[in-house]
Amino acid sequence: MMAAMNRRDSSRPWRGRLNLNESLAQHNTWRVGGPAARYYQPLDVDDLAAFLATLDDSEPLLWLGLGSNVLVRDGGFPGTVIATHPALDHCGRVEHELLRAGAGTPCAKVARQLVRDGATGLEFFAGIPGTIGGALAMNAGAFGGETWRQVDGVETVDRRGRLHRRPASDYRVAYREVHAPAGDEWFVAATFRVRPDPERSGEARIRALLASRAQSQPMGEPSCGSVFRNPAGDYAGRLIEACGLKGATLGGAQVSRKHANFIVNLGSATAADIEGLIRRIQETVRGRCGVELVPEVRIVGEGKKP
Repeated sequence: MMAAMNRRDSSRPWRGRLNLNESLAQHNTWRVGGPAARYYQPLDVDDLAAFLATLDDSEPLLWLGLGSNVLVRDGGFPGTVIATHPALDHCGRVEHELLRAGAGTPCAKVARQLVRDGATGLEFFAGIPGTIGGALAMNAGAFGGETWRQVDGVETVDRRGRLHRRPASDYRVAYREVHAPAGDEWFVAATFRVRPDPERSGEARIRALLASRAQSQPMGEPSCGSVFRNPAGDYAGRLIEACGLKGATLGGAQVSRKHANFIVNLGSATAADIEGLIRRIQETVRGRCGVELVPEVRIVGEGKKP
C-alpha cells in the first residue's frame, strides 16, 4: 500500500534552473536529437516537487538521467524535461542490509559504494550505463542481475508535487518491464536489499564484470547500450549478426562491429539515421527469422520538420 509522505504547496516558488530550447544532444549518450522546449534542473527533491506543482496537467514530461536509454528525435521534445542528475545523485547505507539511492545516481556509483561499504548484491550495476531512475523504470539488468530483484521499496513524486513511499510489492515486474500501480508518478529514490560481504569479494567481481564488458561492448563510441530486448530463448545480438547486419550503416549510424545489439554514432549520425537503422534491423530479423525484436530504448519527441 502507498503511504503519502506530505503535500506540497503549489504556490511555493521553485529554486532550480529552467532553460528554454535546451539542446538534448548534449544530454544523451548517442549525442543526437533536437531541443527540449523546457529543461529543468532541480536543486533537490523538495525543489522538484515545488516545480511539478506549478505545471499544467497536460504538460508533456520526460525524465532524463544520463540519457543512456533514450533516442530523442531531431525535432526535439515539445514539453518539459526533468534532469534527475545531479540533483538526485546520492547513495548510502540506511540499515545493515539496506542501501538507499536517488534516481539520479549513476548505477556504477551505487556498485562502487556497495564495495566501499563491504556489502554485496548490486555488483551488476557496474555494467549498467544509466541511473537508478532509469534502471527502476525498465528493470534494467546486466550479467545475470536485475534491478527489481533487489528493490525493497521506492519513493515517487506525482504531478501535484506530492511525495510517496511504496513497497516493491506494489509493482508488477517482468523482463525489462515495470507496471506501476498509479499513473503520473515518477521514481525519485529506491531502497535496495544488500548483504554483508566480510571477505570483500565485491571489488574483484566488479573488475571481472567491467573487463568482460570492455571486451564485448563498444565502450569508446556513442551508443545507448543494448538497443533491443533479448527474445525468449535467444539473443538479439545473435539474430542481428545471423542476418548479416553487423557493421551495417545508415547515414552516420552503424550496427556495432563489436556487438550487434549496439548501434553507434560514427560522429555524424542524426536521430533519424538511428531510428531508421532500428527499423531496418526489425524488418530484416522479422523477415528472415520470424522474430519481432522489441526495442529497449525509448524513442521520444518529434521528427525534424522539412
